[in-house]
Amino acid sequence: MGDIATDTGRPAGRPRPVTSELALGAGRLRDLHHADRPLVLPNAWDAASARAIERAGFPAVATSSAAMVGSLGYRDGSCAPAPEVFDAVARIARSVRVPVTADLEDGYGLSPDELVARALSAGVVGCNLEDSDHRGGAPLIPLEDQVSRLAATKEAGRQRGVDLVLNARVDVFVRAVGAPGDRVGEALRRCRAYLEAGAECVYPITASDDDTVAALVEGAGGPVNVMATPDPADVARLARLGVARISFGSGVARVLDRRLAGLLDDLRMAAT
Repeated sequence: MGDIATDTGRPAGRPRPVTSELALGAGRLRDLHHADRPLVLPNAWDAASARAIERAGFPAVATSSAAMVGSLGYRDGSCAPAPEVFDAVARIARSVRVPVTADLEDGYGLSPDELVARALSAGVVGCNLEDSDHRGGAPLIPLEDQVSRLAATKEAGRQRGVDLVLNARVDVFVRAVGAPGDRVGEALRRCRAYLEAGAECVYPITASDDDTVAALVEGAGGPVNVMATPDPADVARLARLGVARISFGSGVARVLDRRLAGLLDDLRMAAT
């Protein structure tokens, strides 16, 4: 996607203007969440994997934070330095013509305004933001704080001329918050609040059982993203349940890692 345009004569403190290409890309990505069939996103981690996804005919590219920061030598969980993350995201966005949405974990401690400025400079038109609290003592960021952050992120994009597509991750299941029987209710409470704050899609991740997925799809009040295993049967199952967006996290990268390990073993053994 396009980069932020140069405007050396702009008044201090004014947002930099953005090319129309980014705004159009955000619109295309948003529309894909409301199509007749799910938006399937095999997550990329570098330029080569992004180009492969585009060549295969997928209408957008999403990044995997775990696979991407792993390729940079860091652990997942907002451990990677923000400049390295945005450099990697920018290389992915430059390599394809389809819209790119980036998993930006918890925002790397950046303010909404700075996060959006860096995201748009990298050429992405959407992002994941999670509500895990990596910087405090609680498992999750308080609901009101996350709602405020999502709304501020949305507004920062609009101020720059791009209605950034937010995929709000809900980590109730990932962080095992509360009693098992209460998690669907808490996840739905957060899903509804995040959608009301301006998120286009909510991402409770879980693909554990059909009843849980169906309850989330039915009760969220907007498009729901669920993580699938890289198995066509699992994709078909989630499509039947009405999931709007299906992604794979680091699943595709892990499959290739296993294949690479097998090849390397074969090559090593061939020389003995």
